[in-house]
Amino acid sequence: MQASAHRFRDVEHHPLLNESDGYNSAPSEVELTDKLWFIRDGCGMVCAVITWMLVFYADFVVTFVMLLPSRDFWYSVINGTMFNCLAVLALTSHLRTMLTDPGAVPKGNATKEYMESLQLKPGEVIYKCPKCCSIKPERAHHCSICKRCIRKMDHHCPWVNNCVGEKNQRFFVLFTMYIALISLHALVLCGFQLFTCVRGQWTDCSSFSPPVTVILMIFLCLEGLLFLTFTTVMFGTQIHSICNDETEIERLKSEKPTWERRLRWDGMRSVFGGQPSFLWINPFAGLQIRRFLRARKGGTEFSV
Repeated sequence: MQASAHRFRDVEHHPLLNESDGYNSAPSEVELTDKLWFIRDGCGMVCAVITWMLVFYADFVVTFVMLLPSRDFWYSVINGTMFNCLAVLALTSHLRTMLTDPGAVPKGNATKEYMESLQLKPGEVIYKCPKCCSIKPERAHHCSICKRCIRKMDHHCPWVNNCVGEKNQRFFVLFTMYIALISLHALVLCGFQLFTCVRGQWTDCSSFSPPVTVILMIFLCLEGLLFLTFTTVMFGTQIHSICNDETEIERLKSEKPTWERRLRWDGMRSVFGGQPSFLWINPFAGLQIRRFLRARKGGTEFSV
């Protein structure tokens, strides 16, 4: 096999190198199941912390500035429960996106022994990444931040400090959806609160002074507008990519598909799993606490 910095032209793909394969025969892939995935990137970690801080700020303003001082008990309970549930779902989706292996190809599996075990036929062409010395499945791309080849890599997102790939795209879609929902909810509550405060001439409107209340709500409105716009666009592009069975990298590079594209619902089922159900929008689905605790004991799979 030639070692080149660019991809070879497709002649014929070996069955073991399709994007659906998990390289179960590679020992390093088995070891990854007992390790926690985390990327040690300074910018990504800062962005992830900022994301959590902004969600906590929104929750503080909604709960303590707008809902608790309200005289309408059921208005406060219903909106407070709804907002906090959406916030928990958003942060859970963020954690699962950040701590889930996006589909990393085992490092250094392009050894002579492994190549011989593939029993390649004359004329067969496979891909080798010269940066991480791994055999690249079809549609895999190398991430310079994760320092790994990622199967069906869509993009690297600093806000979740991870690549969005084959195994964690579902959680990223849920993260963008729930952030968009809480942003919209916060904007609606801000509008209603301002209307109520102005009509009541700021009497018993909030436990904070009117200037402080206005400043906190203005910042929340700016945050809500920014995140609502950003996450709505990201959610739409992700759904479009899933339905078209095309990653963002493949779209930007205008790569001609060498794979058989899935139909729209087949693409959705492959990402979210099974038939449409409430499990599709549940970031807790498939979470195994015992495996998570075992992964902590087994160590952490870092980007280096």
